[in-house]
Amino acid sequence: MEPDNATVSSVATQTRRNLWLDALRHLLEKRSAVVGLSMLIGLAAIALLAPALATHDPIQPLSDIKRNTPPCIRLLGCPDSQPQHIFGIDGNNRDFFSRMLYGARLSLIIGFATVSLALTVGTLLGAVSGYVGGWIDNVIMRIMDVMLAFPFLLLAIFLVAVLGPGLINALLAISIVSIPGYARIARASVVSVKEMDYVTADRALGVSPARILFRRILPNAMTPLIVQGTLGIGTAIISAAALSFLGLGAQPPTPEWGIMLAEERNNLFNAPHLLFIPGVAITLTVLGFNLLGDGLRDALDPRLNR
Repeated sequence: MEPDNATVSSVATQTRRNLWLDALRHLLEKRSAVVGLSMLIGLAAIALLAPALATHDPIQPLSDIKRNTPPCIRLLGCPDSQPQHIFGIDGNNRDFFSRMLYGARLSLIIGFATVSLALTVGTLLGAVSGYVGGWIDNVIMRIMDVMLAFPFLLLAIFLVAVLGPGLINALLAISIVSIPGYARIARASVVSVKEMDYVTADRALGVSPARILFRRILPNAMTPLIVQGTLGIGTAIISAAALSFLGLGAQPPTPEWGIMLAEERNNLFNAPHLLFIPGVAITLTVLGFNLLGDGLRDALDPRLNR
């Protein structure tokens, strides 16, 4: 007696669940991945709780204190006669701690928004290119090759210069220049998976090409894309910070780490903490995503888990 479709579907679902649980177990066994994941969980908590943790408005200047005032923390001996400012006051008389908190929120939004757009478009282009082949494959991949011929940041600067400075245009530019990387990975994965026996069986049964591509091939080709997407979030955050530093991304008084560095670049010697703090925040954020991406790569590759 042959099993019915419901039984087969239930077994397949349970198998996929077991595979993901196994991948999670391997991920948690990687010390570096756990460190990266812990860093990102902490950053996400700070971003979500920014309104509750912030002590002042991140945009409005303070009128009762001198600019570039050093940090004043009660627990470290700051006298009660002085107002408490954990990271001090920036060059525009704004509380630097509150700006850093809201900057964490904006950085995560930037990273996930740009990677989501680039990953979606790049995956679709690469999947269609790899599955259909022929002249469509050649046209799509040659366009991707032309885009890859330009340095990443230089092409992003050019696009922002054409579109106009601003955070949204910077995010769009970073997404566009990230598309070729995801498209090439998606194409390589689809070309490999479409030769599998279960895909050949679907073709023999007359399953539509669209259903084969989106229901059978893509779900089994997502592993390298997930890893690359995780690594790409860190790249997007540092690219957006670079564009903001050059005056092409977020505009004042937006609390974004790159523009905070740009605003305080002349205070290196008289208020170095105003440069050190956002620089360290960017570094730790990118490091967290890189550690998590490396851990995901190892956890999702069965050849490394034997």
